[in-house]
Amino acid sequence: MKPMRTERLILRNWEDRDRALFHRINSDEQVMEFFPFRRDRAATDAKMDEFRTWIAKDGYGFTAAEIVATGECIGFIGLFDTDHLPFLPAGTVEIGWRLAPEFWGKGYVTEAAEAWLAYGFETLGLGEIISFAVADNRRSIAVMERLGMTADPSADFDHPGIPDSHPALKRHVLYRLTAKNWRKKRR
Repeated sequence: MKPMRTERLILRNWEDRDRALFHRINSDEQVMEFFPFRRDRAATDAKMDEFRTWIAKDGYGFTAAEIVATGECIGFIGLFDTDHLPFLPAGTVEIGWRLAPEFWGKGYVTEAAEAWLAYGFETLGLGEIISFAVADNRRSIAVMERLGMTADPSADFDHPGIPDSHPALKRHVLYRLTAKNWRKKRR
């Protein structure tokens, strides 16, 4: 993929120098509060390699977000195919993110997500982009709302990948943004 630049960030494919940060955000209790698992180093290395391959092939994915001023990788933000959720139509694309906690509350996710929405609607020609989160994940829901996404309570779901041992994490809310509404918001 060709890296994208926002005011403060570079959105790019993963590099070997990002492995420690990628492991940290996928094993940190605070970051992973709404996930039923934590990944060890071998599992995070394998997942990062999957992401790298998908990004190289598709030109998008959950890409590394790097601060322009420091060169520091802070986490990931990007678009991702939702083929793992069988109840969503084929070709549905989600926007998602995960940052190290010291970078929360600085507007990085919203800044990068706006660039990814523009890419999705203008470059990929998508008609809609979705996002979803555990129903109690107020931080991610607030980002979705800042992006102009709209809740679709009729599409809320129990995530099939969440084991019954974590009932509080099963229920997910789904938000949508159509290309038409995104263009209206940009005017």
